[in-house]
Amino acid sequence: MIALPLWQLDRFAAATVIVFALLSPPSSGAAQAADASQWDGDARATMRLIAGGPPQPRNAPLRAGVALKLAPGWKTYWRYPGDSGVPPRFDFAQSENVKSVTIGWPAPHRFSDESGSSIGYKGEVIFPLRIVPQDPAKSVRLRLNLDYAVCEKLCVPAEGHAELALDGAASHFADALAAAEASVPKPARIGDAAPLAVRAVHREADGAHPRVVVDVVAPPGPVDLFAEGPSPQWALPLPEPTTAASDGSRRFVFALDGLPPGASPHGTALRLTLVAGTKAVEVPAPLD
Repeated sequence: MIALPLWQLDRFAAATVIVFALLSPPSSGAAQAADASQWDGDARATMRLIAGGPPQPRNAPLRAGVALKLAPGWKTYWRYPGDSGVPPRFDFAQSENVKSVTIGWPAPHRFSDESGSSIGYKGEVIFPLRIVPQDPAKSVRLRLNLDYAVCEKLCVPAEGHAELALDGAASHFADALAAAEASVPKPARIGDAAPLAVRAVHREADGAHPRVVVDVVAPPGPVDLFAEGPSPQWALPLPEPTTAASDGSRRFVFALDGLPPGASPHGTALRLTLVAGTKAVEVPAPLD
């Protein structure tokens, strides 16, 4: 062991304190601990629970969110992942004084590579939560077990565990959660007025599988459309854009393929999600 002079020991100790401070997560005291759980994950992806602050109005459901942070180049999936991938599974069964948890899915993005097209998120995403307590007069302790997949060139399973007490106090994350809530597609109907709407849906005969044709209106700029069946067993292709019409509407087309064995499209309704920038709408579309 090499002995250092006292002045070098003092300088070494000071440097150690500085390095430790840089590597340690930031903290702002008790308030920081009260409105977010610890991060849980690895270098590829990590997650935590965040609180949304006081409910508005007072008797409304509690607001919270699942914050997911992905390393550059990595992605995770929407509730319908597309050609490949696994949707996240949120398990709140171990929570205390929780009657129900409703999960909001922010508008997703389409990713295409050699394996096909998938639907999901990159970077950072917050899934908004609405929590109804069993007894509104008592406190809520939210416990989450999250199973999800993260993919770069290969996909690997991931999991996270988080726990957070929700007391309705002010939260540092209120604005971030409000932005995530605003990005969740709004309920709409076929034929609603512009600027963002599904104008019409119809089927066309096309060999063994009929095609579904969807006419939409959207503001100038990129626009995308996603289609889901009535159950997770439906594996519909991603709608593909075609040329825009002279009236400013745009058209997407996809084959009515990927139905579960024995399933019939007659009498069923698809769920269409139309995304344009930070705006999105969700439309039920009967096939008959």
